[in-house]
Amino acid sequence: MSEIALFPLNTVLFPGGALPLRIFETRYIDMVSRCLKGSQGFGVCLIQEGSETGKAKLHRVGTLAEIGDWNRGEDGLLHILAKGTKRFRVLSTHIQADGLHLGEAEFLPDDPLLPVPETQKLLPDLLRQILQQLEAEESGLDYADAAWVGNRLAEVLPISLEQRQSLLEVEPLKRLEILGTLVQSLSVQ
Repeated sequence: MSEIALFPLNTVLFPGGALPLRIFETRYIDMVSRCLKGSQGFGVCLIQEGSETGKAKLHRVGTLAEIGDWNRGEDGLLHILAKGTKRFRVLSTHIQADGLHLGEAEFLPDDPLLPVPETQKLLPDLLRQILQQLEAEESGLDYADAAWVGNRLAEVLPISLEQRQSLLEVEPLKRLEILGTLVQSLSVQ
């Protein structure tokens, strides 16, 4: 278990996913500074109730984000590009005087490398088509890995934040099974 800074957001970050952020609140500028100095990450959790700038109740499963790049933008704000690394479960939380959420977290096991099951063989092709349409970067693609395919599809499909959160909380093969059903329901609409 570890204590980590938590960043409540209206987004779900998956391992391997990219998260561009513009930081303007003092508590988060301080958090980013501490993360950079200590070579540590921060936890991204979907907001269950509340707002990004006020009080927020968080979902208990989130993803640790590591800062890959940062700069001061022309708008005067701190711009960072974070990458999701590993999932965690929040066991308890408290809020610092400056409003920063901190949580005692247990890290969940990394998703194992598993092939995409034959029953879900169309999902990597669908993902490839979507990423080509989005003109996504071509590096680090792994269409054979069930976890990678599931994470990327969960990021790009037109589904609700609650559906994304549910997908984050399950193991990779279950994630693909659910995504297969979602894709079928989306294609019927």
